Order: sequence, then structure tokens, then C-alpha cells
Amino acid sequence: MIRHVLTVSTGTALSRLTGFVRDALTAALLGAGPVADAFLAAFQLVNVARRLLTEGALNAALVPAVLHKREREGLAAATAFAGRVLGTVGVLTFALAALLALAAPALVALIAPGFADERFALAVNAARLMLPYLAFVGPVAVLMGLLNARREFAFAAFAPVLFNLALIAVLIVLLLRRDGAETDALVLSVMVGLAGCLQLVVLGAHGRGVATPLRVSFDKEMRGFLATAWPGAIASAMPQLLILTGVVVASASPAAVAWIYFANRLIELPLGLVGVAMGTVLVSELSHARYDAAAFAQAQRQGFVLAVGLSLPAAAGLVVLAEPIVRVLFHHGAFGAGDVHATGQALALLALGLPAQVAVKTLSAAFFARGDTGTPLIATLAAVMVALIGAAAAVAPFGVAGIALALAVSAWGAAVWLGVHAVRDGHLVLGAAAGVLARIALAAAGMGGALAAALALWPTPAHTAGAALHVAVLIAGGIALYGALLVVFGAADRSTATALRDAIARGKDGASNDPSRTSRHGGEA
Repeated sequence: MIRHVLTVSTGTALSRLTGFVRDALTAALLGAGPVADAFLAAFQLVNVARRLLTEGALNAALVPAVLHKREREGLAAATAFAGRVLGTVGVLTFALAALLALAAPALVALIAPGFADERFALAVNAARLMLPYLAFVGPVAVLMGLLNARREFAFAAFAPVLFNLALIAVLIVLLLRRDGAETDALVLSVMVGLAGCLQLVVLGAHGRGVATPLRVSFDKEMRGFLATAWPGAIASAMPQLLILTGVVVASASPAAVAWIYFANRLIELPLGLVGVAMGTVLVSELSHARYDAAAFAQAQRQGFVLAVGLSLPAAAGLVVLAEPIVRVLFHHGAFGAGDVHATGQALALLALGLPAQVAVKTLSAAFFARGDTGTPLIATLAAVMVALIGAAAAVAPFGVAGIALALAVSAWGAAVWLGVHAVRDGHLVLGAAAGVLARIALAAAGMGGALAAALALWPTPAHTAGAALHVAVLIAGGIALYGALLVVFGAADRSTATALRDAIARGKDGASNDPSRTSRHGGEA
């Protein structure tokens, strides 16, 4: 499982890093003014649609369904089922894109009720130009899920990089031409749809034969699959729905939408590396191990400890280094010093909820693998309601910081609620791992304290090159210190590594006895 997690994490890391380049160029081009607010509000719609379907969301329902079909009826039946899913989801997302384009004014008014100025018209136009992407992202998500079901994680994990590279190329041209902020925003909006088309073409060529024949069907079986899929898709998109909730509240404040967006982009790197990777791989691994209770529990426990061990130090580092990181990445062009301070403040508070968001991704995988999409859905909807109420109450006295804190608190509420249910249902049995988790928390806290002391003794230089070196040294030092503290506190000694190796071996042995698995030569759906 660790090898698969590393594969997905590497692809996600490259996607997030190219996404940072894309966002840094966007910040330099549009700044954090009204044009940026309008463009980024519309872009949030695309992001939510993309995350509702991709990055493990549709994967949560599709992988167990395809594996179950193959186990009961064989490879040919599973491939035919996949072809019906691909055709049906493609038609549905095309129709949805057309309907949303017609309803764009109402949609923008819903997600950005504070846009009572020129931002509203620009956001509507940008949203309509971006919405063709939605027609492509449905088939893309199905193809990614089918490749994950075959345990071909690499190509699906790297496919989103194409989206970012296409936008980066256009951004570079726009920065050189400088045709005006509004014109640039609309040109970039058109490219969003074209980038989605590029993803579909590449994935379709690679995944030829995994879904055939291609058909559209709304029979009882397909209706049952869709009824299972939509709760999982919404539940898997909790981080994006929380940010969208923040945008709703922030839209009344100038530049606040941009501050929240750019801060969240920095949260999405560790969230993608750990949460999305763990969620994507765990659904597949747990689905394969569902006949072996011991292997299922071991995989869930191993995934949870790994997720906590990676997300806690990431959160601590982002809290301490928030403003220096934002300054290095975004303080260029139209993105000013005031924008850096506000975005850094939002980032530090959003980072407090990062471990909770990763925990939700990891815990949800066990429910998805057993066909339960309802429990994670309830947690997500409750978190969104808490975030909306909390952000609305906090924005007046605390501004964008209040919105960010409300989002972090709501994420922790969802994580605790899911954790209680996971333990109660037997999905999560920590046992001796509880002590390891406590030692991981101590190591992360020690690293965070050391970074804060280092930052106080060695302030960030004003010039860009010095600031970049400063942040790089602190991050590298923090990682090295965290690893050393894990060893000192006994959370990463030789016996732990041996136990982990044995657990992986047992998981593989259990999976090899799973009647739903076949060899590569026998074919995987």
C-alpha cells in the first residue's frame, strides 16, 4: 500500500507544485482586486466540480462497484458495466454544464452574494466560459477511477498536471502581452475548458479498453450506482465545500475571496499529498481486503497512523511559516504587501484544520469500501453548516481570520464525529498505535516550537532570493528535526519498521486470497 500511496502522492505533488506556479502567475497577473475576486469565485465552481468527481471522490463508489461486478460476473461484465458508467456520467455532466451555464447569474449570486458591483458580471461571464470543463471532467473522473480499480495509480495521478501546464502556458503569454485584467481573466477562463478537453483526450487514449462498449443507460443497476455515488462524491469534497462556504461569506469584503483562495492553495499541497493519496489508495486496498477482517483493520490502522504522521508536521510548519511562505510564492506583480499579510493570516488559521481534513479523508475510505457513503455525507453536510454559521458570525469582528478559523473548527468537528463512528463500527482499532500517535504529536509540536524560535532569531530577509533561501532552509531543517524527534520519542524505531513491513506482507497475503483479485494476465477490471 505504501508504494501505491507514494505513487499517488508523487503525482499529486507534481500537480500541486504546478498548481502553485499557476497560482503565482495568476496572482502576478490579476493581483487581489475585484477582477481577481470575480475570476477566483468562478474558478471555485470548477474546483468544486473537479473535486466532487476526481481526486478519489467518484473513486469511492466506482472501485468497489467494479470489483464486485468482476467478482460476481467476470471481467467482461465488469468492463461492460464500466462502459455504461462512462457513457452515462459523460451525458449527465454535459447536461449539467449546459444547465449551469444558463443559470450562471443565479449560481454566482448563490456563491458570492456580496458581489453587488462590477465583480458580479465578470464572475458570470468567467463561469460560463469555464463550465465546458465540467462536461469533460465527468468522463475524466470515471477513467481515473477505472485505472485505480486496476491498481494503475500512476497515470491517473499524473493526469491533472496537464491541466496546470496548459494554464501556465497561457498565463505566461498573458503576462507578456498585458491586454488588461478583465480581458486576461476571460481568456484564462476559456483555457480552463480547453485544458479539461486535453485531459480527457490523453486519459481516453491511455485507458482504451477499460470501459467497452460505451453506452448510456439509466436502468435499475445504473440508478443504484448513481444513488451510491453522489453521496460519496459530496462527502469526498468536504475541503472544497468548506472553502466554497468561506467564499460565500468573504464575497462581501473586497479582496477577501482572493486571500482565502490563495491561502487554501497552500493547504491543498499537504492535503493532496496525504489526504487525497490515502483516500484514493485506501478505498482500493480496503475494497480488496474486505473479506479479511484482520487485513482490513490493519490497512485502516496503518493508513491512519501514516496520515497523522505526515499531516501534523505539515500543519505545524504552515502555522509558523505562513507569512514567509506566502511572501515567497505570491508577493509579485499586482499582489501587494497587504495581500501577503492577510493571506498569511488566513493560511495559519486554515492550517489548524489540516490534520482534521486528512483524518476525514482517511476515515471515510473505510466507510466507502464497505459501501457506506451516507455516514461521511452526514459529517460533510454538518461541517458545511457549522462553517457557514461560524464564518458568518466571525467575519464582522475578525475579518478573513474569523472565516478561516471557522472553517478549521468545522473540519475538526467532522473528524471527531467520523472517528467516533469508525471506532464504534470496528473500522478503526488503534490498539498499540495510540501510543505511536501521541509520540508523533509530541514530535510535531517540538518541530513547530523549534521553527518558531528559529524564525524569531532569524527573520525573513526582505529581498526575494534571500526570502526563498530562508524559507527553504527552515523547511528542510524542520523536516530533519521532525525525523530526529520521531526516533528520540520512539515513534520510528527499528521495531516499528519491522512491524510495518510484516503488516504490509500480511496485507498482501490476505489480498492474494481475496477472490475478487486476479493476476495481471488474468485481467483486472
